[in-house]
Amino acid sequence: MSFEWREVTLGDFVRLQRGHDLTASEQKAGTIPVMGSAGQNGTHNVAKAEGPGVVIGRSGASMGRVHASKVAFWPHNTCLYVTDFLGNNPRFAYHALKTLDLAAYNSGSAQPSLNRNYIYSMRLRVPPRSEQDRISELLDALDDRIALLRETNTTLEAIAQALFQSWFVDFDPVRAKQDGRVPEGMDESMAALFPNSFDASSLGLLPSGWLVNSLDEIATYLNGLALQKFPPSEDSWLPVIKIAQLRKGDTLGADRAGRNIKPEYIVRDGDVLFSWSGSLEVEIWCGGEGALNQHLFKVTSDRFPKWFYYLWTKHHLENFRQIAASKATTMGHIQRAHLSQAKVTVPSDEVIRVCDELFAPLLDRSISLILKARNLAALRDTLLPRLISGQLRLQEVDEMLKEAA
Repeated sequence: MSFEWREVTLGDFVRLQRGHDLTASEQKAGTIPVMGSAGQNGTHNVAKAEGPGVVIGRSGASMGRVHASKVAFWPHNTCLYVTDFLGNNPRFAYHALKTLDLAAYNSGSAQPSLNRNYIYSMRLRVPPRSEQDRISELLDALDDRIALLRETNTTLEAIAQALFQSWFVDFDPVRAKQDGRVPEGMDESMAALFPNSFDASSLGLLPSGWLVNSLDEIATYLNGLALQKFPPSEDSWLPVIKIAQLRKGDTLGADRAGRNIKPEYIVRDGDVLFSWSGSLEVEIWCGGEGALNQHLFKVTSDRFPKWFYYLWTKHHLENFRQIAASKATTMGHIQRAHLSQAKVTVPSDEVIRVCDELFAPLLDRSISLILKARNLAALRDTLLPRLISGQLRLQEVDEMLKEAA
């Protein structure tokens, strides 16, 4: 551990100021990020702080959360922002502040609130600027790699959804063949499997020979359990996957359940989950093994491949959200009847088989990227406090990264 590291107070490390008021009527169209307690929450045409900058959630549920902006920004009054880094690397300051338990420094009001004078006395260890620069470079490289993996996954999902919409919802290959054109995006042998005409159906014109099913005919929607009825033991438990975990994509919730549940209620990486209450989402779970909580469907099928029932469920999601929003309750939800009312088109088994050769690898690659990003994020979060405190040398981290790679 380097003798050059020194212990300082937070007030000697950075200077903080409360953000600035900005009402909805005052906010103008622009490209300047507006940074609040939960991160960027919009844009404006004027900046109040230079980038790179750092903000800390000052109030509400996001109190103590740390966010960064690489460009000039408007710090909202729901946050504190750094006005002077006092010669420290701004990115190192961002990473260092993330390791502090800032949320524990509530100023004592009924509404959680962070006062800079309360946290200025917090102590942390700080290396020389040259060491700060090297640590920041390493951590930023990890962040960039994680962001790239997630962006690539988003692109793959968009490609899969666009192809699915074109082939199974808009029937573009069938329309092309009907007009005497060559279908786009597929080879001759695949195009030959699509019909060149339409038949009347309950959904309107449908490719000849294709069927109409409901969502709950192509897949099984298993509702989760009231997991408080399955208490964990000290040496046998699973993290509980709730709607909040589905939104975040991890199992970092504190709730645990016993493993004495039926195997079908255990969720594993690659499973399709659908939150049918509150925040309606359909996602492929990549947050590790966990127990399926109530208000979540685990979606499976013995008849069709994962991409087929996943993308059809995704297709109906916006309509489900409209149904839930129309309910006269504070937490909208859908019912099983809505699954029966949601219709899908089902092509021949041969079309499904051949399309599986395209869609399945796309989905598998997407899952692989998410898992890689998750593992890198876990490695970063493990390294962060030890690097920032000086407990771990950069040379040791280089070896760990080579081993992980």
